[in-house]
Amino acid sequence: MVSAAVWRPGEDARPFRAGVGRAADGLACASAGSTSRDGGLGVAPPDAEGPQLNGSQRLPKASRLRLSNDVRALLKRGKRKRTAHLDVYFANSPASHPRLGVLVPRHRRTVAQRNRLKRRLRELGRTRIIPALRATARSVDVMLRARPEAYLASVVQLKEEVDTVVVFLCSGSSSLP
Repeated sequence: MVSAAVWRPGEDARPFRAGVGRAADGLACASAGSTSRDGGLGVAPPDAEGPQLNGSQRLPKASRLRLSNDVRALLKRGKRKRTAHLDVYFANSPASHPRLGVLVPRHRRTVAQRNRLKRRLRELGRTRIIPALRATARSVDVMLRARPEAYLASVVQLKEEVDTVVVFLCSGSSSLP
């Protein structure tokens, strides 16, 4: 077993080593010369100011595709629109409101990269797809599936692709099954 120095409360702040202590829990590591206000820990202190997530900033449960049967049915009966970084599946929703699902396969990437992409796509869906579908009173299930190229895409590229999908879904030209 490899021994490593681990920071304890009351000691000078030192960076964590990968695979030891709290760093193994997925917290970011900082370099030894870090001068950030987090004390070189790589993690913001609990009293740090930042955007607080309240209930209105989350995707409501009713707007999520949560059940595996719903996801399978959408992938089977829905239509697919491909973009450079995404496969978008859509079909009429059995619910009376639009619902969103996000599917991000591993594609040989790390957990952190996968989670980052999931958060980005979920946020784009929450702020762009769901409000647009509600405004046009369309009851559609939408599944955003990341392609391997999506890991390398910027947020701006993903936003542009989601916007083109929104225009497609909200127009009358998209015939739903």
